[in-house]
Amino acid sequence: MAETALALDHVGVCNMELGPMTAAYEALGFSLSPVAQQSGRRTPESEVELYGSGNRCAFLTHGYIELLAVLDPTRFDNDLARFTGRYGGVHILALGMDDAEANLARMRRAGIPIAGVAHLQRPVEAGGPIAKFSRLPYPDAPEGRIQLIRHLTPELVWQKRWMDHANKAEALTELVLVSAEPAVTAARLSKLTGIVIEPRLAGGFLLRLPGGARVAGPEAPVIETRVSILAPEDLEATLPGVVIPALPFMAGIFVKTSDGNAAVRKLLAGKRATDLPGGALLVPPALAAGAALVFHP
Repeated sequence: MAETALALDHVGVCNMELGPMTAAYEALGFSLSPVAQQSGRRTPESEVELYGSGNRCAFLTHGYIELLAVLDPTRFDNDLARFTGRYGGVHILALGMDDAEANLARMRRAGIPIAGVAHLQRPVEAGGPIAKFSRLPYPDAPEGRIQLIRHLTPELVWQKRWMDHANKAEALTELVLVSAEPAVTAARLSKLTGIVIEPRLAGGFLLRLPGGARVAGPEAPVIETRVSILAPEDLEATLPGVVIPALPFMAGIFVKTSDGNAAVRKLLAGKRATDLPGGALLVPPALAAGAALVFHP
């Protein structure tokens, strides 16, 4: 068991409506889990309540992409109106851990004013079993919802029946985050994760997550995953053509495919995708619900 973050678990793409996001990601070759409305406690002491937010997810062998929207506007929206008021796109960065209490103690020692372990749950499908999660969110982080997460029921969410993707996506490998103060954002992520942030050769900073058995999926390999923290002027070299709508900005998601991008190239034929070095392929935010999406071998 570790008192640091171990892996890139998932990212959350947020918009007010779920339907257009679903259509966009299915067109990109992702299979999605059924619609699931979330429940949780607003504070560690409060009762579990049904939230207005809900999701569909693209579960990969390592990690997943969450599509999160408002299903019931009469209920607590789990901060979606605030997030999407800035821009539609990625607002959630969840890093996997295997020991919530040890990480809670470490975060408190680091001076993070966290109330305690936050709990979230949702049915995996209508009338189905309840998936449960333990979360350690960094309070009031300007970057969005940055948090550590431990899956208490991983076998319920990573199910083979919704993991066969036409684009052959298999692993969530990197998030690109842009900040007007990259050193400040890097320091915040270091406090959250317990990991020393490194300078990035192409500018900015790099958080390297070492991996952990079963941390980002029941069959997830132990691989290094990353968060790159860039200054605005460094974004063009990494994600060409991506326009910054507001700062801070979770700009791009990197996904590894199992076939060297052969399938996704066929799926994207005739669409506005951009070739990147190393055989990678950049899907612009307009085609991925506000997130730049990079498929790579």
